[in-house]
Amino acid sequence: MESNNIKSVYFVGIGGIGMSALARYFKQMGYPVAGYDKTPSPLTRKMEREEGFAITYEDDARNVGNWYRDKSSTLVVYTPAIPKDNRILTFFRENGYFLHKRAEVLGIVSRSKKALCVAGTHGKTTTTTLLAFLLKNSSVGCSAFLGGISSNFNSNLLIDSDSEYVVIEADEFDRSFLRLRPEMAVITAMDADHLDIYGTKENMVEAFEEFARLTQGSLFLKKNLTIRSRAVDGYYAVGEVADYYADHLRIENGAFHFDYISENVKMCDLCLRFPGRVNVENATAAITLALHAGVTPEEIRTALPGFKGVARRFDIHADNGCVMYIDDYAHHPQEIQAVLSSIREMWPDKKLTVAFQPHLYTRTRDFYVDFARSLSLADEVVLLDIYPARELPIPGVTADLIAERLTAPVKRVGKEAFPDYVREHVTDGIFVTMGAGDIDRFIPVFTDMFGKKG
Repeated sequence: MESNNIKSVYFVGIGGIGMSALARYFKQMGYPVAGYDKTPSPLTRKMEREEGFAITYEDDARNVGNWYRDKSSTLVVYTPAIPKDNRILTFFRENGYFLHKRAEVLGIVSRSKKALCVAGTHGKTTTTTLLAFLLKNSSVGCSAFLGGISSNFNSNLLIDSDSEYVVIEADEFDRSFLRLRPEMAVITAMDADHLDIYGTKENMVEAFEEFARLTQGSLFLKKNLTIRSRAVDGYYAVGEVADYYADHLRIENGAFHFDYISENVKMCDLCLRFPGRVNVENATAAITLALHAGVTPEEIRTALPGFKGVARRFDIHADNGCVMYIDDYAHHPQEIQAVLSSIREMWPDKKLTVAFQPHLYTRTRDFYVDFARSLSLADEVVLLDIYPARELPIPGVTADLIAERLTAPVKRVGKEAFPDYVREHVTDGIFVTMGAGDIDRFIPVFTDMFGKKG
């Protein structure tokens, strides 16, 4: 990718969270940017209406504008989530355009600064966003490519030309994170996932081993994780002693208070208003990396209470006094367990109803027993059909595999009947929508439904 030849950039799959961050980056750099996505979303609508992006939702190469028809000066970026028979992607490929995966371009862009990378099968988006928030609210500063929309910055992209650091969510999907060259990194989890890509957990762990080798400076791991490919500079934990750990965890007025302890730093009574015990763990990782990047303890103490979280991560949208509505992106059994356990800890006496949309046939096939176990932490489960994303159906693999193994009461509903079922049956307690598919399209519906008092 020769940046001096680029005059325009086209994104195939521009609505993806990682793709949209890159698209915003190139637009802020002054390039004409356009793209295709399968369906509109609140993110793409914002990009169109407020930021001036040209986006088409029709898979027709005739919709590629004239700005992007010179193969010698147009950078085409695509995501592996786009089907190979996509007509627009085929047009670029057959006409000799040089195509780059998102991960390749992000890797090239990120090498202009010192990259602080957060990897892991879960926890990485909140950890990355909190790390960027702490740096941005310090004398260190940072640019950032985030895997979610920061509720503080209302964006998944931060640009700071004066800072030497860039914070990056290091995505293991399609081995994307192996394109990065981290200055420092943290690994939050290595649970089996993306087995459609890796085949086995062992192959996935090998990829994390390679990511660790690519890290030039300090590497931090959650306690009890193991990396053999290089030395680890420290382990972090919550409620148990580690090189860096959170202790004396308590809930006061709906906020978490805790002490952060390491060999050289002790910060007592830190306040995190973003809910969930799992997010204290994420905060411990973010604080550790921030300290090593030069953020001072006092800057961390001052900034931390102001962190508002990430869209679709423990995202409280409404509370009418009878029902509190929360949405979360959780789509892996361990993520679901972490979120539901956190809710149980904070509101132990509330009825907990969870609506879950499984994401991918392969993930459902590989983990349906674990999904059932995690979801059974709820008092009631509303189970939608599998969201296929990039996949074709697999015979015998449906959401019924999960439903049949749940120990909590379960109701199978289609998307059309979903809002009416919730309106009639969810009358008290906490209601949670979960999944990485299109269940988020119901957020405005339920926010309106449960946002009114009485």
